[in-house]
Amino acid sequence: MNSTHPFNAGEIPALAVRQGGGGQVTPLGPDAWRLALAATSANAYALAQLDDYLHLPRVRFRWHPPVQLDLEARVSASNLPGTWGFGLWNDPFAMPLGVRGSARRWPVLPNAIWFFHASPRNALTLRDDVPPNGFLAATFSAPTWPGLALLPALPALLGLLWPPSARWLRRLLRQFIRQDAVRLDHDVTTWHHYALRWFSDRAGFSVDGHVVFETTIVPRGRLGLVIWIDNQYAAFTPQGQVRFGLEATPPAWLEIRGLRIAGE
Repeated sequence: MNSTHPFNAGEIPALAVRQGGGGQVTPLGPDAWRLALAATSANAYALAQLDDYLHLPRVRFRWHPPVQLDLEARVSASNLPGTWGFGLWNDPFAMPLGVRGSARRWPVLPNAIWFFHASPRNALTLRDDVPPNGFLAATFSAPTWPGLALLPALPALLGLLWPPSARWLRRLLRQFIRQDAVRLDHDVTTWHHYALRWFSDRAGFSVDGHVVFETTIVPRGRLGLVIWIDNQYAAFTPQGQVRFGLEATPPAWLEIRGLRIAGE
């Protein structure tokens, strides 16, 4: 992940708080927070999230390469239901009406670079050679078509109801949504330093100063910073099974400190 680009020490970004279903974000210092979920059933969505794009349209998301993100993190357990993580993405699945005052955005294809934990019920990959769950260093790269341009493809979603056609759609989507990932196996319940670097032609991830993943599959367009923990899952399996929903979760938390981000 070496580069001649002179990143500065970075800044502490201004972050908006999103909480729901027993989720709570608590400041622990000027650059530290605890994102916590109360014990939650599978009948209610629980979320604790920090992001820097709540009121922004995607064209005004702040981050584009080159960018470096640094923080330290730990989580209450390694096998938590749902998902949690931190990094940059384009918030692709936001709905037109927005949530709690957020900007109105149509769904688009995903672009992301992040450290991402997905419980075993998740299968968040279109490639059979990329790990579908676990704690991942991962990227998504897709065309930055406007959401309205995807409307003609909506009838094709009916094909997800029949496994043979869903398998065909999964293969088709690989032509438009590229991704890369590696599963990490260190103890996430203890403090570690995480860093990612995003350049226009490559990306790198490190843990405690050691490079753990490098890839040339990088996101496109402008991205927003997101840090979250929730209790949802989603899967699109090689067998053509599509499922999504919520998981019951015990009390859980993600703590971060030393957050810095540097870019142009």
